[in-house]
Amino acid sequence: MPTAAVTLYHSPNTRSSGTLTLLEELGMPYELKVLDMKAGEQRQPPYLAVNPMGKVPAIRHGEAVVTEQGAIYLYLADLWPQAGLAPPIGDPLRGPYLRWIVFYGSSFEPAMVDRALKREPGRAGTMPYGDVETTIATLKGQLARGPWILGERFTAADVLWGTALTWMISFGLLPAEEPFTGYIGRWNERPSVARVRAIDAKLGTPQ
Repeated sequence: MPTAAVTLYHSPNTRSSGTLTLLEELGMPYELKVLDMKAGEQRQPPYLAVNPMGKVPAIRHGEAVVTEQGAIYLYLADLWPQAGLAPPIGDPLRGPYLRWIVFYGSSFEPAMVDRALKREPGRAGTMPYGDVETTIATLKGQLARGPWILGERFTAADVLWGTALTWMISFGLLPAEEPFTGYIGRWNERPSVARVRAIDAKLGTPQ
């Protein structure tokens, strides 16, 4: 078990909501430090000392500060192994698990941001993800194996992908079609998702 509490720097209805959902899935104790992003608290010196990028999520665990979604998911799932959301080293699924968490931040989200901003595509050899169509097709092929990103086993990678794909489809960045719709449908039925939506709704309500 962790020797120190995990603190999540959080702002409702942002990327940090995915990390909050992971904490709920893990069932581990945590503390929230809520930032008012509308007031610009993420750009003030106290938080910039935690994450100079001025973004959430970030976590603190003892003396360790972790930023970047993929790193946070990997850290937390390994920190609380009793939840079984991270295949351990030696498990045949460990490599695929790492692959799909890293694929999100290194390839998929950059591709989708470029698409959303209607950027002119560069040469495939110069792009971190190659091309948008191949990136999407690669994910579709994996999700079609279902029900989760690694097949039958639900992991922390599904918290990342379930949260992200729900958001992307709601904003029309991906088509509302299979296998995306089936995947996010299963994801949004999980109790952790409802709990975090309730937490965020309460935090977003003026006191």
